[in-house]
Amino acid sequence: MYNFLKKLINFFYREYKINLSGFHDILTNISFFFISIFIFIFSIGPEKETLSLLSVGIVWSLILLSLTLSLRKFYQDDFDNGNLLIMHLNGFSFELICILKTISHFIYVQIPFLISIPIASILLNISFDKIYYLLISFLFGSLILSNLGSISSSMNLLNQRNYLLGSIIVMIFSIPVIIFSVAVINQEENFHYLINILLGILLIVFAINPWASGACLKLALQNN
Repeated sequence: MYNFLKKLINFFYREYKINLSGFHDILTNISFFFISIFIFIFSIGPEKETLSLLSVGIVWSLILLSLTLSLRKFYQDDFDNGNLLIMHLNGFSFELICILKTISHFIYVQIPFLISIPIASILLNISFDKIYYLLISFLFGSLILSNLGSISSSMNLLNQRNYLLGSIIVMIFSIPVIIFSVAVINQEENFHYLINILLGILLIVFAINPWASGACLKLALQNN
């Protein structure tokens, strides 16, 4: 048990160092997010009512698009340099690797957006009472997107020609997430009902992700 915990700590410490050394990638995602917000503001115009009406949908759409920028590095770097095989030989099952990589993606890629959302909400004239609901919906929705990103990225490990296919897969399956996440904010009276739906979706994709992604990792390593 102690050795297993030590391996887990070493895994997340390694992920921390990798993401710290690649901090420019995180800054790129955040910069893309804010630049896109400014583009929407300039294109829609200065009317506060119109901006406030569309703002929540804009934020979630840009979060989804920003996520697709990080999908390439979900497994690809570890696959190319052999770290996936080393982790497996070190006692981690492929399913556990997928779970740990998904948690790592949430911590190091999604959490920075959690910090950025209040700033973006002010720029988009989102009322302060809605920011709370937006942050709650993001916690559930971003975990779902991380699981979807894991499945998509693992499926495309051997696809060197058209990697956009992975982004398309994530966008298609994230449509229900966007619908219910936006509804959480716009229909406050149904907040608990809609959050339960998001929680149900999260549990489903979290149950599917390790087995689907693990099978894809194993298949990719066998055919590499």
